[in-house]
Amino acid sequence: MQKPVNKNASKEAAELLRYLEKTAGHGIITGQHTQTNPMEEIFYIKEVTGKTPKLRGFELLAYSPNINEKDAGEACLTEVYENRDTLKTAMKWAKESDGILTFSFHWFSPLGGRDKSFYAEHTDFDPEKVLEEGSPERKAFYHDMAVIAGYLKEFCDEGIPILWRPFHESDGTWFWWGSKGPEVARELYLLMYDYYVNEWHLDNLLWVWNCRLPEGYPGDAYVDVVSVDIYLPEYKPTDYADAYGELIKATSSDKVVALAEVGYMPDVDCLRSHIHHGHIT
Repeated sequence: MQKPVNKNASKEAAELLRYLEKTAGHGIITGQHTQTNPMEEIFYIKEVTGKTPKLRGFELLAYSPNINEKDAGEACLTEVYENRDTLKTAMKWAKESDGILTFSFHWFSPLGGRDKSFYAEHTDFDPEKVLEEGSPERKAFYHDMAVIAGYLKEFCDEGIPILWRPFHESDGTWFWWGSKGPEVARELYLLMYDYYVNEWHLDNLLWVWNCRLPEGYPGDAYVDVVSVDIYLPEYKPTDYADAYGELIKATSSDKVVALAEVGYMPDVDCLRSHIHHGHIT
């Protein structure tokens, strides 16, 4: 039985991990990312299917402490304004349902940057310098982490577990945290893990790693769930079995596995043939 990597994990976090592990290979937990308080995506799903996903994703981008609104385009400002206060919506939903929360964080660069500065092309913030003791980048990095930790602590105090997926897609260079390669992103993740677990005691977090390159993997001692984001160029029926095999080969076969973001949903008929034999979640 898989146990949380944080030895002081809350009972709610441990129970959630057990639920995920128990479901693996036997069923599918559906999820939907939301970006705004109205959660239009959820209501569309409800309208079409009569049901809502058990897992719901929320975005923390508007909670970034260093948003340069004076040098931001209309699309950026709209995204920020529409995302504000979504954690209040997340808290309300978590208390009123038996659903599962997952958080993503498109982190506007801790220093400098313009427009959507979570993109590397919009900032000269060097993530490698975060690894240097005493650097301005490191101080800004920890400042931002502390601000976000304050929001996460509210959920910890309420006993609400969170699937926490920081530094996602570090197998690419489009976000600043991946701009110097997956090894640097791995080190940033480890800094956050140590700070959040040992300093902030955010024991409600289950740690989700989101990179398909072996050189980026932080290690089994720091990861509860391995995941991958997949956007196929065009639709085809698939169970993503190939991606599953590649992911566990690059990371770990001893962890719960998840499709974190997909452009096209896995095909139910394809999945049915595998669901009693694999660990697809």
